[in-house]
Amino acid sequence: MSTETLMKYDSPAESFSEALPIGNGRIGAMIYGTALNEAILLNEDSVWSGGLRHRINPDAVEGFKEVRSLLSEGRTAEAEEAALNKMQGVTPNMRRYMPLGELEIVLEAGGKAREYSRSLDIGSAVADATFSVNGVIYTKEYFVSAPDEVMVVRIHASEPGSVSLSCGLGGRDDCYDDNRPCGKNMILFNGGTGSRDGIFFAACLGASAKGGDIKTVGSRICVKNADEVMLVLSVRTSFYSQMYEDSAKLDAEMALQCDFDELYYRHVNDYKELFERVDLSLNDNSGEELNLLSTAERLDRIKGDELDNTDCRRLINDNKLIELYFNFGRYLMISCSRAGTQPANLQGLWNDLMSPPNGSRYCLNLNTEMSYWPAESCNLSECHLPLFDLLERVCGNGRVTAKEMYGINKGFVCHSHTDIWGDSAPQGENSAASIWPMGGAWLAIHVFEHYEYTLDKDFLAEKYHILKEAAEFFIEYLIEDGSGRLVTGPSVSPENSYIGENGVQASICMGPAMDSQILTVLFCSAVKAAHILGRDEAFAAKLTAILRKLPQPQVGKYGQIMEWAEDYDETDIGHTRISQLFALYPAGLISPIRTPKLADAARATLVRRIIHGGGHTGYSSAWVTNMWARLFDGRMVYENLMRLLSHYTNPNMTISKPALQLEGNFGGAAAIAEALMQSCGGEINLLPALPDEWNNGHVCGLKAKGGFTVNIFWTANKLTRAEITSDLGGELKLRANCAVSVSCDGDPVDLRTEDGLIVFSTEQGCTYTIKA
Repeated sequence: MSTETLMKYDSPAESFSEALPIGNGRIGAMIYGTALNEAILLNEDSVWSGGLRHRINPDAVEGFKEVRSLLSEGRTAEAEEAALNKMQGVTPNMRRYMPLGELEIVLEAGGKAREYSRSLDIGSAVADATFSVNGVIYTKEYFVSAPDEVMVVRIHASEPGSVSLSCGLGGRDDCYDDNRPCGKNMILFNGGTGSRDGIFFAACLGASAKGGDIKTVGSRICVKNADEVMLVLSVRTSFYSQMYEDSAKLDAEMALQCDFDELYYRHVNDYKELFERVDLSLNDNSGEELNLLSTAERLDRIKGDELDNTDCRRLINDNKLIELYFNFGRYLMISCSRAGTQPANLQGLWNDLMSPPNGSRYCLNLNTEMSYWPAESCNLSECHLPLFDLLERVCGNGRVTAKEMYGINKGFVCHSHTDIWGDSAPQGENSAASIWPMGGAWLAIHVFEHYEYTLDKDFLAEKYHILKEAAEFFIEYLIEDGSGRLVTGPSVSPENSYIGENGVQASICMGPAMDSQILTVLFCSAVKAAHILGRDEAFAAKLTAILRKLPQPQVGKYGQIMEWAEDYDETDIGHTRISQLFALYPAGLISPIRTPKLADAARATLVRRIIHGGGHTGYSSAWVTNMWARLFDGRMVYENLMRLLSHYTNPNMTISKPALQLEGNFGGAAAIAEALMQSCGGEINLLPALPDEWNNGHVCGLKAKGGFTVNIFWTANKLTRAEITSDLGGELKLRANCAVSVSCDGDPVDLRTEDGLIVFSTEQGCTYTIKA
């Protein structure tokens, strides 16, 4: 396995962006590692600000028709005003994600902490902090166990009887109901999150000790003169069960019946089963001994300083930091999105604010989808499942929104955001984002993507209705544009605006390019799913006919892919989003091989955006990196990854915007995988965008569509061999980018070549060796 799995620091965290995230998908914590007076920030994924809101504007159907009419007449300013008045939610905001509270630990050591260090081992998902006080060495260890559903903290000392502490639960700006003992050595902290249908929670803190005395005093647990103390924290909410208080107590009681080593063993083995599926190793090109530097110092190092020019900064390399970043992205996925939990929100699982930026909601015009880009290719398919649970709730509410907002009685619709309840009405009052009816459609695409990697026909049959209902809405919603094309509208190109023919700045429009691209993938996916399942032939035929009328990517006056139906100028040329290149990534509708002219236009689009300042946030930089990978440009993949690390990465390796947002981490991890292996367009492409700096290395365990597991080895920037295991059998189309031989168990494999592809049949469970 990769040796780059340790994040290390030589001082406690001073801010949220320096603290270390741990989690089991449902319970999360941020570890500051403060030696004596510690506050661990706590989260539980269903602690949101209240119940489901019915926010659909009663004038929405009338407004929908009016806005369309105004847009057809070119009266964009009036159309935007009508949309904001009549189509926005009557309560602008859906629910927001909130912290659970804090675990406060006061260690009574009688001196000042010295010789401090802390770390996060992402190979085992365990954080620690070590320091000495008056010659006694103290060690704290932290993890959140998925098997035992508790957070565990162990504090032990090098000298017997040296651990004395008090601990308790608090925080939440006094927004809790009770905080008192509930049993021997246990405290129950509970409350609710507001509204008549709000979410109620109960957190239980328990402790055990080796040696010494332990008791509860008021709302705290106190330990005197112990050799070692173990704290366990459980939490349950009414979102999952009405027996949440009893469940929280039981989780803590069961954990306290085990010793630390038992809990640790189960946690580490459960975590490693997921994490060790993929192994990335890159040559060390740093030219220095970096093992003496902290992770924060390594990040600072690649930034250079004010005396370094661009050429000089290009000589500052650290492939092993890229390795660590890739591993950390997978760690975050495992830690914040497990089967049976909520999907990763805007901050994954970790939030310290009662009113976080953008409510830490699910942002469906890029962020949530980006968070799941590495799930399949990085062999974490189970971590994708929470998204589909949320999507079921979105679908249910979206049927109501389709009818009450658009007067459409078939299918479902969701706009730019959703919350834990699957709220599907427009969020906020942003004319450049809110009236965008494509959020549910983009989410639905993930259903077929999951199937393409797993070939799980039972899953496809269960979730097919989501694909169908997403498509059904748009069959009714699409309208002819006067040129025989079917377009969406009113809509926007997310968060961007344009200068219309009358010189007026506007966002709302008919037929933005991204909408048509999303619908192309959605309809194609629904048609394929119907054929695979042997159902809905007439419906599939109808979608196929509509597909012929959807606008396809067009090249504009700057040689770029047009963002709107007309070749408008952007108000912000360097906008962070490049929505019109959805067709390049993630969709794969644009390819240097299959559509070279459009690929050239996509490159021109990227260059135009970037030279005017585009890609200047974490999520934008990550998306751009994936796009360069799809254009087979290893040079730009590397430059943008280094930019992502040097400009937008916090000391704790999370991405900032400037507030914590983790989709950049997930998007960056996906881009690294995409540079090494791609499986779009029905083929597996080996090393399609390998940067020159990654001249030697290997990656093992990546997943490709069609149910294939891929190991790749290269030397001097050339493929040496690959091993592809066929998990389910079937035909394999391979682009090796060099002459190769193919064998299975030492025997040559019958193959043929088609347009630069090597094609051969595979048998389930067999591994095929490709040698250059």
